[in-house]
Amino acid sequence: MAQAAPAHQQEPVPLDPRSAPVPRYGQASLSDLLPAVVSAQGVEGFATALELEPADRACVFLVDGLGWEALRAHPEEAPFLTSLLPSSLNGTGAALTAGFPSTTATSLASVGTGMPPGRHGLPGYTALDPETGRLMNQLRWQPWTDPYVWQPYPTVFQTADAAGVAASQVSAPHFQHTPLTRIALSGGTFHGVLSAEDRMDKAAGCLAASDRALVYTYYAELDSNGHRYGMNSDAWRGQLMYVDRLAQRLAEQLPPRSVLYVTADHGMVDVPATPQARFDVDEDWELNAGLALLGGEGRMRHLYAVPGAARDVHSVWREVLADHAWVASREEAVELGWFGPVIDERVRARIGDVVAAMTGDAAVVATEREPKESALIGMHGSATPAEQLVPLLEVRT
Repeated sequence: MAQAAPAHQQEPVPLDPRSAPVPRYGQASLSDLLPAVVSAQGVEGFATALELEPADRACVFLVDGLGWEALRAHPEEAPFLTSLLPSSLNGTGAALTAGFPSTTATSLASVGTGMPPGRHGLPGYTALDPETGRLMNQLRWQPWTDPYVWQPYPTVFQTADAAGVAASQVSAPHFQHTPLTRIALSGGTFHGVLSAEDRMDKAAGCLAASDRALVYTYYAELDSNGHRYGMNSDAWRGQLMYVDRLAQRLAEQLPPRSVLYVTADHGMVDVPATPQARFDVDEDWELNAGLALLGGEGRMRHLYAVPGAARDVHSVWREVLADHAWVASREEAVELGWFGPVIDERVRARIGDVVAAMTGDAAVVATEREPKESALIGMHGSATPAEQLVPLLEVRT
C-alpha cells in the first residue's frame, strides 16, 4: 500500500474564497465617506452607518496609494500624519476599507458616487464591456464608451451642491475633462491647479469662500513612485515625506468650523521579481487555457472564459495558485459581497467568470500582453489588509 507523502511534501490546499476579507460596505468603506460627510452637513438622502461629527466646511484630501499599514510603518517620514493616528493623545484617525478591487478607478468612483463597485459599475482596472466584447480600461477610458451609460448615477458632489453646499474639486488641470472625473468626481466647480502646494492653498481658499463647503483634492505621485520603485525605495519614502508636508500645509490653513479628512484609494504590496511570486499567464499554458480575456491587474484578476470553459478555468486557477490566491466564480464573488451587497444587472457581466484575488506578495502578470504593468514593483487590487485598509485621519478647527 502506498504511503502518504510527508506533510512537507504535500501540495498546498487551495484557499477557500469565504476566508477572504470583505470590505465594510455600509459601515466603514470609501463608499461611505462622502455620504457621512454631507449627511453631517445636513444633506438628506444618504444612508450609511458611518457617523462623523458635523462641520460646516469639509475637505477630503485623497492621497493615491497611501495605505494604512504603510503609513503606520513609516512614522519618521510622516510625523504630522502619524500624530493623527489613534495611538497619539489627540489623534482621531481610523481605517476604512477601500472596496474591492482596491484600485484607483474603482475607489475614486466609490468615493465620488458614495456607492460600492457593484452599483457604480467600475469593477477593476480593466473589465469586460459586454456590449463590445472587449476589455475596457476604466482609468484611461479606452476603448471609448459613453461615461454616463457606464456609470449613470449622480455624484455626491452634485447632490450636495444642489442642496446648497458649495462643492469643488481641486486637482491637476489634466483631470478636469476625463471620463472618470465626469462620472465620479464632478459637481460644483473644478479648479485645475498644477502645483501640489498651490492645490493645498486653493483647497483652503475654497473652504473659506463659503459658509457650507465640500472640497476634494488629490495627489497622485506617491502611488506612481510605489509602482515604479517599490515602497522600500528612497523615492517612495521621499514622496511620503512630501505628502506629510502637504497635509500639514492644508491643515494649518483651515478656516473656522472646518474639518480635513486625509484618506487614500488603496494601499500597496511590493511584488518580488521572482518566478515564485510572479505567475506569468503568457508563459503558463495551464493558466492561459480556456481564457478569452484577461482583465484586472496583477493583484486581482477578472478571468473571462471561452464559452463552456468557466468551470475548468476556475478549477485550474485554484489548483495552480493554491494558497497564493482566493479564487471564486462570479456567482461566489457576488454572493460573498466582494463587490458590495447589491449588484446592478448592467454590472454583473463586467465581472469575470472567475475572480482571482492574490494573497501574500504574489501577482499574476502577463509579460507579453501587459509588459508595462508586469514590470511594476508595487502593485495593488486584492483584499489583503495592506491593500484594503486606508486611513481616515481628521483635523478640526
